[in-house]
Amino acid sequence: METIQSDVVIIGAGGAGLRAAIALAETDPGLRIALLSKVYPMRSHTCAAEGGAAGVIKGDDSMDLHFGDTVGGGDWLCDQDAVEYFIDQAPKELTQLEHWGCPWSREKDGSVGVRPFGGMKIKRTWFAADKTGFHLLHTLFQTSLKYESIRRFDEVFTTDLIVADGRVQGCCAIEMRSGEMIQFQAPAVIICSGGAGRIFPFTTNGAIKTGDGMALAYRAGVPLKDMEFVQYHPTGLPSTGILLTEGCRGEGGVLRNKDGYRYLQDYGMGPETPLGEPVLKTMELGPRDRLSQAFWQEQKKGNTIPTKWGDCVYLDLRHLGEAKINERLPFVRDLAKSYSGVDMVTDMVPIRPVVHYMMGGIHTDINAATPLPGLFAAGECACVSINGANRLGSNSLTELLVFGRRAGESALAYVRGDSKPTVDTAEAGRQAAAAQARIQALFDRADGGETISGIRDEMQHTMEEGAGIYREEEPLKETTAKVASLRARQTGIALKDKSKVFNTELTAALELGSMLDVAEAVALSALNRKESRGSHQRLDYVDRDDKTYLKHSMAHYQGEEAPRIDYLDVVITKSQPGVRDYSGAKS
Repeated sequence: METIQSDVVIIGAGGAGLRAAIALAETDPGLRIALLSKVYPMRSHTCAAEGGAAGVIKGDDSMDLHFGDTVGGGDWLCDQDAVEYFIDQAPKELTQLEHWGCPWSREKDGSVGVRPFGGMKIKRTWFAADKTGFHLLHTLFQTSLKYESIRRFDEVFTTDLIVADGRVQGCCAIEMRSGEMIQFQAPAVIICSGGAGRIFPFTTNGAIKTGDGMALAYRAGVPLKDMEFVQYHPTGLPSTGILLTEGCRGEGGVLRNKDGYRYLQDYGMGPETPLGEPVLKTMELGPRDRLSQAFWQEQKKGNTIPTKWGDCVYLDLRHLGEAKINERLPFVRDLAKSYSGVDMVTDMVPIRPVVHYMMGGIHTDINAATPLPGLFAAGECACVSINGANRLGSNSLTELLVFGRRAGESALAYVRGDSKPTVDTAEAGRQAAAAQARIQALFDRADGGETISGIRDEMQHTMEEGAGIYREEEPLKETTAKVASLRARQTGIALKDKSKVFNTELTAALELGSMLDVAEAVALSALNRKESRGSHQRLDYVDRDDKTYLKHSMAHYQGEEAPRIDYLDVVITKSQPGVRDYSGAKS
């Protein structure tokens, strides 16, 4: 087995991983940085983000307003010290991206353009037409190329963390093109591997988002925090789950039911306003959780439109006109044409809520550090808890910049600190050999009659049924029990492909194990939280209970047993819990 020694290993080469790598390289050019990714970096899911990145830039905006929108939007489950740091650093990171070449869209006077986004009282979302994530990822990737100390390992799948002497000391991975194992020995590891939307059947997430990094940290003893909070995006295409950016509504798009009625005014989103009037945080610009819940209510009333992919409503942008759509939303227009056969210039587009983002993830502090010394995390896989119970659109791209950089800085301080952590090479070698033996055992396993696709489909179905937009005790119990049984049944999977080179069946089997671990943490955390808050809505506990549940859920891995759930206090600095009011605040 090949051994590669580094100072810092980064798992995941999307926006957060690249930003961490750049922060390390520009601060200490002599550092050895290994950047691992199971796909080519430009295939990372950051490129799928369309709408924009939030940061205070205009004179009519303020840090206090961004803070208030974020904390209120998160239903007061955000750690407010982390939010304060985030909003302070956001404009600096977005400006740095400008200096590196990100082509932000401009106003007529040449200043950076901003658009409205849901749950925000004022325009603060920077954007690059409707391909913001694509341009952001390109900018970071191209910037990273100038640093020789960043050594990339593309199409390498990380299987295990190496933990010895109570701290992380590297990781083990499979090089996909050869099938050979590699051990990376390093005193610091940063996980930036993205979310786990693929535990649900209908999601905006690409096939790579299977919770691998979350599961790595979880199995190594780091708790997963706030996993019950799963965000549905209200505007996905029914046929594929492909996202139509919130920028559609930010530019003036409206939602209509089967009768053409703008139904959001019936759900506390404010009165219907004339099309084109600059009213924010009302109607279609309410937060994502509220809009997705309103769809569910309309569905129960029989006001949705049946399709062969399930019920939908309409997104209407016809009143914007072709010129504005082509300027601001050209990619979205193309998506609607290609995947729904609808031209949004002349026709309404069928849409429905789809799983989009996980507010929960690997527990970190404000420094992006986990409780396991030497292990850091950033991006969607992490929960520093700026998103609370519901993330506001356009905060996530900025988050991966702010905390990707913070993770890099923290890892450097750890590696170069007074303790001078080293790697126990003998113990690392033993753990690498054990990881290799576990992979070989998958090849050697006798066929138990189970299939990867069969277990995956059952997992996705039970998660949607029991842990979807609305939840109740008995369905959650059934989902929790079902996922536990599926975790046990995966030992009946035998690999039919015995080759080593690009063995996608092996990758799928490993991904399935990660998804099942994460799904169990989601379901059990949701079962134990007996209140409604943000994206976690209980039909049997309809009120928010700050006395009991103004706390973070912490899921601890217990091997074959169900995870242990305990709680951690939310950090409150200046905003006491209040009422989330989206009835009609104006810019």
